[in-house]
Amino acid sequence: ARRATVNRRRLDGIERIEVGADRPFEWAADRELTVRSDDGVLLHVEIDEPPGFEGGPTVVFSHGYCLALGSWIHQRRAVVAAGYRCVSWDQRGHGRSGFGKPTHATIEQLGADLGAVIAAAVPDGPLVLVGHSMGGMTMMALADLQPELVKDRVAAVVFVATSAGGDGIVSLGFGRWLGAGVLRVGPGLLANIAARQNIWRAARSVGRDVESYLVEHFSFASPVSQETVRYAADMLLGTDLNVVGSFLPTFEAHDKRAALAAFAGCEALVLNGEGDVLTPPDHSTAIVDALPGAEHVVITDAGHLVMLEHPALVDAQLLAAIARVVHPAQPPATRRRLTRHVTDVGRRTAVAAKRRGSAGSSPGASRRRPVSRPSESAG
Repeated sequence: ARRATVNRRRLDGIERIEVGADRPFEWAADRELTVRSDDGVLLHVEIDEPPGFEGGPTVVFSHGYCLALGSWIHQRRAVVAAGYRCVSWDQRGHGRSGFGKPTHATIEQLGADLGAVIAAAVPDGPLVLVGHSMGGMTMMALADLQPELVKDRVAAVVFVATSAGGDGIVSLGFGRWLGAGVLRVGPGLLANIAARQNIWRAARSVGRDVESYLVEHFSFASPVSQETVRYAADMLLGTDLNVVGSFLPTFEAHDKRAALAAFAGCEALVLNGEGDVLTPPDHSTAIVDALPGAEHVVITDAGHLVMLEHPALVDAQLLAAIARVVHPAQPPATRRRLTRHVTDVGRRTAVAAKRRGSAGSSPGASRRRPVSRPSESAG
């Protein structure tokens, strides 16, 4: 674990090259809101608006399980730079949002929360919904609860490393049968640990190298910097354990395959990391099958937190999907479905340069056009 930490530190600073920002892990929202959900829980919302914004789709980011709106920091920067307004929010129990009753820790309630956020922060105009992992499930729950809102206002959807559920497919990376056991016994186990917060905090401080090693293993599939791992770890392991345990049962019950029909006709991008151990690419099969014309992009050397691992490539794919809405050339349903495997050659080049000690390579060198290969896909 200590050797892994030393190796990651050699890559510190690579994000400055890749995303073109001096402080890639710092971002200040233009405006903050507190939105009250239907059960009274207060949700933290942040709004970014580019100078001179004159309309167009608003991009709404929903983060994943045990994360926070900070997980989209690189994409927020890219969206604003491209001239689009964006809204990010902390799901209940995460980040700066309240939690409420543990019995309300369900995907369905998260869908209602997203509806409240949209009503308060984006009451009119076209929407682009972007969701990672549990955030993608939240978008499906919104479609189940408010299909007319989706049909009337959602121009594009981007599902990142997520699952429509069903047949016990959500296993948190432990396999179907062991995963089912974890989902059942996890709440009680985590509640016991949560009751001993002092021990938990002490264990975290003593075992930071091990903590980083485990976060890297479950979140990434290529070399990343220590800065990225610690940024992710502080979100993942900073989430209240009572919240973590309360949400576990909802994943076993999650099945929103039927709700995907509400997104028919939307521009759709489904994005996965090929090395994702939590929601592998085959978890997205139901999503791709339900959305004719959806583009399915599988990034090699990428894990579950693909938006932090390959920020420039994810930014490019997201902005391309938005551009297809703003400047439509062909309706999504009439396009031939395509699955593309994309290799982030720019990232590999930047990593190699860092390891050789030539970190002064130009930012442009780390954002070369990625290599992609189309795969055969039904439809």
